[in-house]
Amino acid sequence: MSDLYEIINVPDPVLKETAQAVNKVDADIQKQMDKMLATMYEAPGIGLAANQVNLLNRVLVMDLSRQDEGEDRSPICMANPEIIRESEELSVMEEGCLSIPRQYADVERPANVRVKYLDYDGKEAELEASGLLSHCVQHEIDHLNGVLFIDYLSSLKRNMILRKVDKLKKQNLI
Repeated sequence: MSDLYEIINVPDPVLKETAQAVNKVDADIQKQMDKMLATMYEAPGIGLAANQVNLLNRVLVMDLSRQDEGEDRSPICMANPEIIRESEELSVMEEGCLSIPRQYADVERPANVRVKYLDYDGKEAELEASGLLSHCVQHEIDHLNGVLFIDYLSSLKRNMILRKVDKLKKQNLI
C-alpha cells in the first residue's frame, strides 16, 4: 500500500456523491487522516476531503500554515464536520481544487462559520473560522456533500473550466 492516495479529478462521479458519517475516530480513520495529509502536502494543497481520494466517509484534512515561509505544519483533521453557525456577512475569495487542477474562480461564501466535528483523537471539538480558513473548511465540507466550487459558478464558467481540465488531461499535463 502506498503512503499516498490518488487524487480523483473531475468529472469522476465519486466527487458528486454524499459521504457517510463515521461511527467513531478509530485507528483506521486516523490512518486515513494521516495518509490524506501526506497526499495533500505532496500535491500541494491546503485541504482535502475523503471524496477526493475515492473514499465516501465524512473525513477532511486542512493545513493553512505557510511552510514556504518557515511556519510549522498545523494540520486540522475533522470527522463528521458540520456547520452549526454561519454569518450573514459574505466573503469572496479565489478558490482552486486539487480535483480540478490549475483552475481558479471567485466564490462567495459566508464570511465566518462555526464548525462542530470530531478531532483526530475522536473528541468533540468546535472551530470558529473566518477568512481563508472559513472558505477552506466550507469548500471541504461541500466536497463531503458532493458539491464542487465550480457548482457556485454560472454554467458558462463551469463548462469552460471543465473543458480546460479535459484538455489538460488529453495533453497528459495532469
